[in-house]
Amino acid sequence: MSKTIFLTGATGNMGWAGFQELLKSDCHIKILARPSSKNKILLEDYIHDDRVTVIWGDLTCYEDVAAGVSGADYVLHVGGMVSPAADYFPEKTLEVNVAAAENIVRAVSARPDSACVKVVYIGSVAQYGDRMSPIHWGRCGDPVMASRYDRYSVSKCLAERIFADSGLRYWVSLRQSGILYPGIFRQINPVAFHVPVKGVLEWATIEDSGRLLARVCDDSVPEEFWNRFYNISSGEQYRLTNYEFEKRLLAPLGLDPEKIFEPEWFALKNFHGMWYTDSDILEEYLHFRENVPVDEYFARLGSALPWYYSLAGFVPSFLIKPFMKRLASEKGLGTLSWIGTDDAKVEAYYGSMEAYESIGSWEHLKPGKMEISASVAMPAGELIELNHGYDTTESIYDLSLQEIRDAASFRGGRFLGDGKDLGKKGFLFEWECEHGHRFRSSLEYVLLGGGWCPDCKVDEQYLNVSPKNRFTSQVLEKRCLE
Repeated sequence: MSKTIFLTGATGNMGWAGFQELLKSDCHIKILARPSSKNKILLEDYIHDDRVTVIWGDLTCYEDVAAGVSGADYVLHVGGMVSPAADYFPEKTLEVNVAAAENIVRAVSARPDSACVKVVYIGSVAQYGDRMSPIHWGRCGDPVMASRYDRYSVSKCLAERIFADSGLRYWVSLRQSGILYPGIFRQINPVAFHVPVKGVLEWATIEDSGRLLARVCDDSVPEEFWNRFYNISSGEQYRLTNYEFEKRLLAPLGLDPEKIFEPEWFALKNFHGMWYTDSDILEEYLHFRENVPVDEYFARLGSALPWYYSLAGFVPSFLIKPFMKRLASEKGLGTLSWIGTDDAKVEAYYGSMEAYESIGSWEHLKPGKMEISASVAMPAGELIELNHGYDTTESIYDLSLQEIRDAASFRGGRFLGDGKDLGKKGFLFEWECEHGHRFRSSLEYVLLGGGWCPDCKVDEQYLNVSPKNRFTSQVLEKRCLE
């Protein structure tokens, strides 16, 4: 009997790639899409396809979501608001992304056979917040803490918690990285200047991202895969500094970032991105990587560009630069628009006005040589792996009561459970944070996911965390070493 798969976000980049992969398999695909003219044109060929059911509706409407969840064996929740719309409408993004998660959990829970439904949530690398060197290596279980002013990240953190602490029998959170796809050449907007040149990111290709959505629905995926968190990437060779990325991205256009941008247009911190020590784990389960050499992949992206993009190389840099400066100066989102008008954002993204003024030349800003292998030392010393407050080589279900109490103490709080339900998956235990807030959360979310107190806002931890919380403090303290 073929599976029924409910896919949200099918008209977006990752969702569309996943949709095309699913069409190759023997399954019935249900799609929830907004009835926009763009979506209707995109899905026109599938309206009468027996393999596909299109539900015109909205993620914030429970009835629409429930219609998609009804009869589904798998729920692939890819949809929601993302950049650049998320940057222009931050509060709407928070509303939509959280409501969508709530509606899916509610709809699955309402089914009498909810224990048979497997739910896949696509999270984000943005949930780790600012991870500039020397803490640019990370793994699942590291602190969940959004960068300041990043409401998209906040929405992803809140939505992920809804799934992890939902009590659903089967759920998994796959934290997506930056996606390489042909349309990325068109994504030049003011937020591009929020990205520190010295930062890093471990990218995922659009093809790999689509394949993993199909592979996660395979019967060969073992029981142990579920109720955990994973980082998505296309592997070690896709670890790039942001400077390297800019060089590679602009090369097919015949452009050089140093000639069309000024270094001080780019923020120095308060974004997101890191290289992973654990991204191969997802590949070991799903085998979704194409393993195309990164140079070959960027050549592929360049060859897919329309012919007229090649004309950019014939436009003098001095004519392109003013256009880029206008983007960097856009009111509200542009980094240059904050100078002299918004001290709080200057402090958040640059550190201080003095730091902004001292950026100087590109040579001062460019990152030094950075090894991409997690097995070797970094130029500044050994690879820094954050402490999770417990022995991560042990299953969380085998930890003793004292070990869990110690993990809570490492986070500045207390574990208030009596220990009798420690072996139960998804059980919500009572905890207390360093500020005395009491909350209920699962071992999975706290230990495997890196989450903590819901009353301590994930984008304001820089204000609220004390040295007593050694778990989060290690991130904030390492940032000061830049």
